[in-house]
Amino acid sequence: MTDFEFLQDGLKDQQGYMQMVQSIMEVRARGAQPLAYIRTYGCQQNVSDGEKIKGMLQQMGYSFTEREEDADLILFNTCAVREHAEDRVFGNVGALKNIKRRHPSMLIALCGCMMEQEHVAERIRKSFPFVNLVFGTHSLHRFPKLLYEALFTGKRVVERGVDDHTIVEGLPVRRDGEFKAWLPIMYGCDNFCSYCVVPHVRGRERSRQPQAVLREAEELIRSGYRDITLLGQNVNSYGKNLEQPVNFSQLLGEIDRIPGNYWLRFMTSHPKDATQEMIDTMASGKHICHHLHLPFQSGSNRVLKEMNRRYTREKYQEMILYAKSKMPDLSLTSDVIVGFPGETYEDFQETLSLIREVEFTSLFTFIFSPRVGTPAASMDDPVPYEEKSAWFRELLNVQEEIAAKRCASLVGQELTVLVEEKTGKDGELSGRTQGNMIVEFPGDPSDIGRFIKVKVTQARNWILKGEPAEQ
Repeated sequence: MTDFEFLQDGLKDQQGYMQMVQSIMEVRARGAQPLAYIRTYGCQQNVSDGEKIKGMLQQMGYSFTEREEDADLILFNTCAVREHAEDRVFGNVGALKNIKRRHPSMLIALCGCMMEQEHVAERIRKSFPFVNLVFGTHSLHRFPKLLYEALFTGKRVVERGVDDHTIVEGLPVRRDGEFKAWLPIMYGCDNFCSYCVVPHVRGRERSRQPQAVLREAEELIRSGYRDITLLGQNVNSYGKNLEQPVNFSQLLGEIDRIPGNYWLRFMTSHPKDATQEMIDTMASGKHICHHLHLPFQSGSNRVLKEMNRRYTREKYQEMILYAKSKMPDLSLTSDVIVGFPGETYEDFQETLSLIREVEFTSLFTFIFSPRVGTPAASMDDPVPYEEKSAWFRELLNVQEEIAAKRCASLVGQELTVLVEEKTGKDGELSGRTQGNMIVEFPGDPSDIGRFIKVKVTQARNWILKGEPAEQ
């Protein structure tokens, strides 16, 4: 029996558990149909996992509610990357105690990255006895079985730390968007940056077979999705563990060749693995957005070494210069950590100088948050949080000036925009450009989900204003 046949056989087992859960909930549901409240924290990969959870629940007969009070099942899909996200989860789980008291038959489940951490699992065991089901990232495909066990036995079910290094294809997906879609191409990470908990909670790198990715991409395009984002903790590492290696640039080019009216994006890229081949594929692509999210984290080589990032400031600058030479309209975004242990104000100034040099469209900025189990959590960290906060505000001021300048340079240009939603103001719509910039303009709601041309008439710090261009 091949690995694929084994996994398909395992999926058949899960189908059986889905049917048994559906039979149980036909009797136990408080209403005509069981309702689930799903809340996802964190990154786009978590959002994609949440869509699979919803897909499985839908097959088990569940519908969905935005009110915790109405739910037969409350599930929090958690994130472990920042301390703030963990604190929010614990606070929100604690608030469920009174709801559970009013509705004892309600089942409460926690899953995702936080659940793969021993200290978190122990805290849940001791402090939240009303939580019925706990499972980690590696058990996502076994959710129907675990849910059945929790319902059938009435006992707490916990499964974490079970990583068989496989990828299970064929899970049902209930997508949150009608024209924007996430498409995972790989899972896990082998980089072990000294501050990052992801390899510890999501495991080592595992790439999907290119045929599986292409089939899903074709299905999304055929279904009318207009903005497709390829996902991976480090998409540049795609294919390294496949028997017949296919690198990320080759996969990107293959997807781009699928006919249709769509944009193609990807995240996240790691600078140490970003190649000129990838940039060339972007530049020559028909559907690939000229938007590159390339986290640099720090402009100081000393800090980058302590972070175990395995590239230098000069390597990053070289890649950016090459990318801009191939795509003059390139929109660059990045991640930055402020106040890494041992970082000095001089190191921080090197980060600011790199930001000024590159002129990013936008930045995702964070003050260092120690993660249990990572090397950085035990490093000497003499700079007080108040001082780091002052650095953080200084960085935001610099980036705000750059963003205002970049936005102002677009006034008078006609840009293609994917219309996403109404703004809340009468007759006004909001959309995004290829470069992931927000544009607001007057229009008809029937345009939502369509590409239209918009002439930029006004620039604000983060948002462009415009008018539909004459077609």
